[in-house]
Order: sequence, then C-alpha cells, then structure tokens
Amino acid sequence: MTTAQITVEQIDAYRWRVPKQGKMRTYGLIFADAELMHDLEGDQCIQQVVNVAHLPGIVGPSIAMPDIHWGYGFPIGGVAAFDENEGVISPGGVGYDINCGVRLLRTPLSIDEARPRLKELADKLYQRIPSGVGASRSDVRLSVKELERVLERGAEWAVEEGYGRPRDLECIEAGGRLPGEPDCVSHRAKERGKNQLGTVGSGNHFVEVGYVAEVYDQAAARALGLERGTVTVFIHSGSRGLGYQVCDDYLDTMVKAAAKYGIELPDKQLCCAPLASTEAKNYIGAMNAAANYAFANRQLMSHYVRGALEEIFGRWVSEATDLVYDVAHNIAKFETHEVDGVKRRVCVHRKGATRAFPPGHPELHPRFREIGQPVLIPGDMGRYSFVLVGTAGAFNETFGSTCHGAGRKMSRHQAKKVARPRNIPKELEERGILVRAASRATVDEEIPEAYKDVAKVVDVVDAAGIGKKVVKLAPVAVVKG
Repeated sequence: MTTAQITVEQIDAYRWRVPKQGKMRTYGLIFADAELMHDLEGDQCIQQVVNVAHLPGIVGPSIAMPDIHWGYGFPIGGVAAFDENEGVISPGGVGYDINCGVRLLRTPLSIDEARPRLKELADKLYQRIPSGVGASRSDVRLSVKELERVLERGAEWAVEEGYGRPRDLECIEAGGRLPGEPDCVSHRAKERGKNQLGTVGSGNHFVEVGYVAEVYDQAAARALGLERGTVTVFIHSGSRGLGYQVCDDYLDTMVKAAAKYGIELPDKQLCCAPLASTEAKNYIGAMNAAANYAFANRQLMSHYVRGALEEIFGRWVSEATDLVYDVAHNIAKFETHEVDGVKRRVCVHRKGATRAFPPGHPELHPRFREIGQPVLIPGDMGRYSFVLVGTAGAFNETFGSTCHGAGRKMSRHQAKKVARPRNIPKELEERGILVRAASRATVDEEIPEAYKDVAKVVDVVDAAGIGKKVVKLAPVAVVKG
C-alpha cells in the first residue's frame, strides 16, 4: 500500500514495513492490522516514522505502535533506540508532558458493594483531587528548595512526607525515582511546577473508577489482585506545567545543538544532540527531574483517592487499597538490549508507548518476576481499558515496549464540533458512567468516538506477541479537568 506517497509493505497480519530509502538509516516497523492501517492512510504520522529513521545512531527499526497518531516530531505511539556512543536524544521523542503516565489502584470492594455509593465517591474524588487548567487548586505549596527535593527524589519524597506507603514504591517503574538533576531545570519551569503537585490537569488526563469486567489470564490477574468484579481506580497525569516548560526550554537548546554538531534533520521538530554532549546530559537531567515530579504527582493523587475511599466506605477500604502499578508513557531511558546478537546499551525513546519488560527481567520487583511487568492501557471514558503484562516478544522486537492507549482519531477541534449539540455527561450517565469535570470543553474534546477502539489496539498487541492481555476494566465514574 502507499500512504501519503510512502510505500508500506505488509509483513504479516500485524506488522508492516516501511522500506529504507533515501537518507533513512533504518526501516520503519508499524504494528497494526489491516483496518488500523487503512485508518492511517494520508496521516502524517507515517511520515514521522520515516523521519525518525533518519536520526544518527538509531539502532533497530523506527517503531510505531497500533495507537500511533501525529505528534510533535516523533509520532505518538513511537519507539526508537539510539546507541549510547553514536546516537542522539530528542525532546520530540519524549514529548511536552514528560512522564505522562498511568497508575492503577485496586480496592477491596466489589462493584456490587460500591455501586450504591458511586455518586458519593465521584463527588468526593472531584472535591479532593484538583483538576483543570493552571494551578488547579493544589493543596500543596512548595518552596523552591522543597520542589528540588521532589525533582531529585520523585515518589520517594511523597512517601517520606506521608503521601502513601513504602510498599507503593515497589510497584512503580524505576521505583518512582530516576537520576534527576534539579539544577538542569529552569527557574521558569520550577515556578510553573511548585503549585501544581497533586493535580490532574486538563486535556486527556483523568481519574477513573472502574471494575474488572473480564479476565483473560487467571494466574496473572490473581497475582495482581485483579479478580473479576474488583473495583479499581486509574490515575492518568504527568509532569504538568513543569514538564512542559522543560521540553520548551530544551527544544531551543537542541535546535542550536543540531546545527552545532552538524546533524541533518528531516524535520526541525526532531532537533537533538549527541548523547555524549553537554546539551544531551543537561536535558536528560532535567527530563528525569520532570519525570520524578510526575511520579510524585501521581503518588499524591493516590493518597487523595485513598482518603476519598475512607470517607465513603471506611478506613478498612483505604488501608486495603493497594497500588497495582505505575508506568511512564513519555520517557527516554538507558537500557541494555540485544541487537543482532550483541548486547548494547541504548537510549530508548518511548513517546506514547509503554515499557513492557518480560518475566524474569532483573529490573522488575520480585513480585512481578514470574508474570512480567504490568502494562496499563487506558481507553476512553465511554468504553473500557486493559491491563497487560510484558513479554519476551516485546523485549526481543520492540526494545521491551508496547502501546499506551487507544490513540486519537479526531482532533480536539473536530471532537468539540461533534459534541456541541449533545450533552455528553448525560449520555454517559445513561450508560452507567458518572462524569465530574471542571469544564464542558474538556469533556467534549474527549468524547469516546474521538479515540480508536482500544480493544482493537490491544488485540493487535496481544496477537503480535508484544504484550499479553490480563484483564479488561469497565469505567463507572470519571473525573476530568
């Protein structure tokens, strides 16, 4: 097939190759079925897969997940690895919302026990968890010095301050702390972040109450405490204004760096710097600091969720509400992978993609060694979400990566236009889903039909062997910004 003048060859039912041509240093590899590929015809995200393949030091293919859509520089749903000595790092390969990610809590409640008080719970969550644009009513006001501790220690800081339990850290990617360098974060970024910790934000961020509607892998579900009917809470948020500012600051730096080091770019949005350069090291320090902020942000919101559960259902419920896992969807990390039979240390960019390490991987906490890393895949607020586990197939083929969600198929402007004559909260309530939101605009631009069907995305991932389905979650209450 040809997509926007780019030839794409079908490898099998779930894999498509963009042949190496021109100045591409490698080929493109897209995970999708025929229907999802058809939806991508004419979309610029395929061109972005090609553009990433031009970058210096890229190792293996330029990869796209089935939830791929257009993004800044890299496509959202893009994965690319770069050799630590010859490769580059690009802020466009991480995105503006550094460590935008997802956290899943499981409660001791069944959906039958919780349903009579769902309205109270939805109201309490909306009251307790600040959402919306800007400072968002944050209850935490940090001095710059205290903020720098957050940037350095991540979720550890939050737990030490009483926002959670030490065992929470066992269930967070990288333990909720990356080697961040607060000194690499600008004053402007710190000013934007110091009053936003513990807030959801707006856009596609949310807090969602759901329940386990279907189980695909009984052993893995049992290990994660996700028995059928279990009430769960999803938290989807990132590094807020601080992460946005870090990206903005370093895009300026990287444009100059690309020119300085003679890097030819097919798209200015892919501006980058050699991994060994000062510019790259400074960005990595700032990116990790922003990632730590996001880990702490979700940790605080978990604390607020437990507080809401305690008010509605009693202390025993909050005490028995445990963290299943917390994963980053926008990050670049140094990892060791086997490439052409040789182990190499590479910098893996995951933008709108999830780490999916297999059973037995040494970076996983012992509680996950037998089943593999939990992978959290939110859908849209009207249908369903999924929990998967990582696989050896993902580790061998995609640098231990898989999809991150449904992927947009409508722009925010288009979604608002479609939703304008409708009452979306009422429609959802008629389907048994309560919505609490700071503004109508946020709900309208996040209508379910604005997204691909995440079940189709997850089915491709499962069939291709780069993730394994464990459970399906159905939403019953959503808090939006």
